[in-house]
Amino acid sequence: MGSNMAECHPVGFQWVVEARERGAKVIHIDPRFTRTSALCDLHVALRPGSDIAFLGGIVRHILEGGHEFREYVEAYTNASTLVSEEFRDTEDLDGLFSGFEGDRYDTESWQYDGMSVRTGSGQGDEGATVGEQAHGAHGGEVEDDEEIRRDPTLEDPRCVFQILKRHFARYTPELVAETCGVSVEDFTRVCEALCESSGRERTSAIVYSVGWTQHTVGVQYIRAASIIQLLLGNMGRPGGGIMALRGHASIQGSTDIPTLYNILPGYLPMPHAAQDEGYDEWIEKVAPPTGWWGNARSYMTSLLKAWWGDAASAENDYRFGWLPRISGDHSTYRTALDMADGKIDGFFVMGENPVVGSANGRLQRRALAGARWLVVRDLAEIETASFWKDSPEVASGETRPEDIGTEVFLMPAAAHVEKDGTFTNTQRLLQWHAKAVEPRGHQRSELWFMYHLGRLVRERLAGSGEERDRPVLELTWDYPVEGRYDDPSAAAVLREINGVGPDGAALSSYEDLRDDGSTACGCWIYCGVYADGVNQAARRPPRSDSADDPLGVAPGWAWAWPLNRRMLYNRASADPEGRPWSERKRYVWWDEHAERWTGADVPDFKADTPPSYEPLAEARGPEAIGGADPFILQADGRGWLYAPHGLVDGPLPAHYEPHESPASNPLYGQQSNPVREQLPDAYNPRREFPFAVTTYRLTEHHTAGAMSRNVPYLAELQPEMFCEVSPELAELRGLEHGGWATVITSRAKIEARVEVTARLRSGGPVETVGLPYHWGWKGLTTGDPANDLAHVALDPNVHIQEVKAFTCDIQPGRRKR
Repeated sequence: MGSNMAECHPVGFQWVVEARERGAKVIHIDPRFTRTSALCDLHVALRPGSDIAFLGGIVRHILEGGHEFREYVEAYTNASTLVSEEFRDTEDLDGLFSGFEGDRYDTESWQYDGMSVRTGSGQGDEGATVGEQAHGAHGGEVEDDEEIRRDPTLEDPRCVFQILKRHFARYTPELVAETCGVSVEDFTRVCEALCESSGRERTSAIVYSVGWTQHTVGVQYIRAASIIQLLLGNMGRPGGGIMALRGHASIQGSTDIPTLYNILPGYLPMPHAAQDEGYDEWIEKVAPPTGWWGNARSYMTSLLKAWWGDAASAENDYRFGWLPRISGDHSTYRTALDMADGKIDGFFVMGENPVVGSANGRLQRRALAGARWLVVRDLAEIETASFWKDSPEVASGETRPEDIGTEVFLMPAAAHVEKDGTFTNTQRLLQWHAKAVEPRGHQRSELWFMYHLGRLVRERLAGSGEERDRPVLELTWDYPVEGRYDDPSAAAVLREINGVGPDGAALSSYEDLRDDGSTACGCWIYCGVYADGVNQAARRPPRSDSADDPLGVAPGWAWAWPLNRRMLYNRASADPEGRPWSERKRYVWWDEHAERWTGADVPDFKADTPPSYEPLAEARGPEAIGGADPFILQADGRGWLYAPHGLVDGPLPAHYEPHESPASNPLYGQQSNPVREQLPDAYNPRREFPFAVTTYRLTEHHTAGAMSRNVPYLAELQPEMFCEVSPELAELRGLEHGGWATVITSRAKIEARVEVTARLRSGGPVETVGLPYHWGWKGLTTGDPANDLAHVALDPNVHIQEVKAFTCDIQPGRRKR
């Protein structure tokens, strides 16, 4: 659901096909009938943007029918926890939660009964939402003299379980059918299949991708799925869980060691200019007294030592003061606005093509025209590099190249086969790839580019006496170089990321990290990838069907963070006494004779903590988590059916219509997410049109097209930009199969070839137009960019754009030029 796995992740989908051949039931819920749908037992076509209504209906089916895995729910979730008397639900306030003020929520009333779960710096300067998970996404904090109040019978009207039942009571099969454009029969089949395949003896998995995330309520889509999986006992158990399919070989790696503005390596939050005055204050906000985040000082101190070495000491707070501070929303779309307004002088684009790949391409091009200089690194001259001379605005005469003052530096980049390094995939698996060929000409890797850029900047600053230059000059920038072009050693970088102890030897576990400056580690969750001085990510043993690995965990293949653990929260695969819920699906369990956790995987728990362990009142960090509480990154050790903090748009998912929708919200008077992020209309005009539009990927082309539109056989396989429409919509608008159509929004008009197909079914009262987003005006195959049509309306938690559901009109014929 929210994924076309067969076409977008075909290598992984082979295992889904194999599972189906062995008897697993596979269901695909998606607006389009795709190659994924063709290989499934059931396809259910729903209206874009209606997923929470569908998922909420599943939650209701589980609760109304008593299908929850009751023992699991009672022991491992916060179902019994009492919530504040001040809390009011969307059912009480017609689509709003309590605490709504202006354009944001005050979350005080969402807290547990009689106690405050501190959210830290969840709001930025001047009311800008930043923080999303910056502080408080690490499981919260309970004050020392407070105790969580629970009702083990799950009958108290203020316990999470009862709140959940009331919240989803109106998500009936009939309402789901009306909202999503599905049949009651298909919806019921999905509910029954999921419940029948879950429980003590069976588990089910949910797979999603950007079809879920790219919405103004994308985070709440995933929250809804986590509620289902917790109720059914599918979290932390083999064959269960929720898998986020990342869109590229190392998208997971680019958030672990982030390219995001608000987190540091290992998901440590960036300090905030207004609220984090010093190291101790930062620790106070991010390190709850219970759970593994309680060791945040060790993780951060080791990171600072990795970056500044001998210059970082206890006397200067390990140079915590040298870290940049965030002062508001510095996400990509806010940055584009600032650049358009002339507030940003320069911009680096590396591995992106925003004028094609980002929402509202016109805004992206206007933003780049507001910069003084632009650096683009890519395999070819992409549209982002040439926007100043050949953009649609230049072609139409709206803009003249001589009026754009942006100086563009185009740097040729090496491809993945031309460099050493690691990919971190959706399974958190680090896999080492060795360079196959040397790059040609001036092509260089990202590692080469950033290392030598840093080296040259440091040389320029070498004689500086300015205090502001010390953070750059004191960096541990001494990587060994090798090969014809003096490439920094990728293995040496990975070893620095792994971390070293006082003797300089590679560390084996994040449990070895210390807060006294004796350890250095570039990313605490990666600690152990170089255990014993060996590159664990490079392991490639032959596949074995050995009886020693009946579940196919393959612990010797590459290395998964943390500690080569293949499944997070796997303590939940055993009951509170440490016995497997199911012998057939046994994964990790408590060995009474050895007095340790053992099994098919590295236990996601302190290995010698018995199930009977009860923490003392003064216990801190991991020692403060009970032996029967598997969710060790949460302050209470439990999975959250209800989130009292960490989200800015509600403790429970609620169905809201997309920012632009041709339908009204049938559940609440509140039409759309009340705290969604919106850009000024001057940059982002908005007008409702009669049809829904959704964008998607193809197998033959890759993201914004720079890597695939220049490959002859891929360009031949998918030679032209097209739109998919149902036969009903084609008849309504007079569209001919193979002919031309113009797709219209208030941001742009684009033209596309028409594909009339029953694969795109009518979604109830709303027709949907499907658009692949790979095309631009350069390459062997060219076409109008689909994202030119899209608005910039963002999920308030993570600032991701809503391009999976907005509105359009469609007319026959080519776009007037």
